[in-house]
Amino acid sequence: MSKISSVPLEQCIEANGLSLCVESRGNPEGEPVIFVMGLAAQLTLWPEALLEAYVAAGYQVIRFDNRDIGLSTHLKDRLTGHPVSVMARHRFGLEVAAPYSLRDMAADVVGLMDAMGLARAHLVGVSMGGMISQIVAAQWPERVRSLTLIMTSTNSPRLPLPQPKLIWKLAGVGVKGHDETAVVARSLEFWRAIQSPGFPPREDDVRARITRDFRRSYHPAGILRQTRAIMAAGSLSSMTRRIRVPTLIIHGKADPLVRPVAAEQLKYLLPHARLEMVEGMGHDLPEPLLQDFAGMSLEVISNG
Repeated sequence: MSKISSVPLEQCIEANGLSLCVESRGNPEGEPVIFVMGLAAQLTLWPEALLEAYVAAGYQVIRFDNRDIGLSTHLKDRLTGHPVSVMARHRFGLEVAAPYSLRDMAADVVGLMDAMGLARAHLVGVSMGGMISQIVAAQWPERVRSLTLIMTSTNSPRLPLPQPKLIWKLAGVGVKGHDETAVVARSLEFWRAIQSPGFPPREDDVRARITRDFRRSYHPAGILRQTRAIMAAGSLSSMTRRIRVPTLIIHGKADPLVRPVAAEQLKYLLPHARLEMVEGMGHDLPEPLLQDFAGMSLEVISNG
């Protein structure tokens, strides 16, 4: 496979009725690998070292801002229902009203592939992005060559909740305000709570990343709609068990947000998948582990 590297190209692409901010790099003739990011996170959260490992292996590497985040289309729909009531309905497996669900976000991925002329692609999804990737692989199996699912779940309401200290932070308890100082401080508190205890990052690096992303785009209403989209999707278990493509599951044993049992459930539903439970990993992408993650993923991709 040709190992052509290229300067990342960022552009807006019309897909599924939206404008999606997309960055591509690597070998334009190589097999495409699409990176699908999680809740509240812009495409910039994917570590450069991880992306460049796929570029070095000769792949066309594509990452994008999901709808309602970053530089992609920001919707304006208002949410209805009290958040506590909505959460209760989700936990009881009841229907949740939402402007869109993860199924619509999965259709965004397929629409992006259509717009870029990609018949099939490998998907690497993290957290919410892993849920979106599962839907794409189940609903459009002919479009997916392989899956790498990182710290994600089937979104089943039967799975355990995040650790109590995180529920408060997810609810926005803490530093108030929407100016840069307040947002950076609040985000730092959240990242301290979910970061890998075995691989703690330098706080200055985390602060710099949060500040960079705030200045690129800050859209809290979109985060609330993405959260509602997760709850509206309900359990993905019935779809997940239909997935047949080569699959890698990576999950931290110390993940306080998406608890480790979620990975065990994925493995049960996907007996053909490779499961890697990582000691000391929380709900982030630790720099010391990126080459290992890429190596495992590229092994699975080679079978796709």
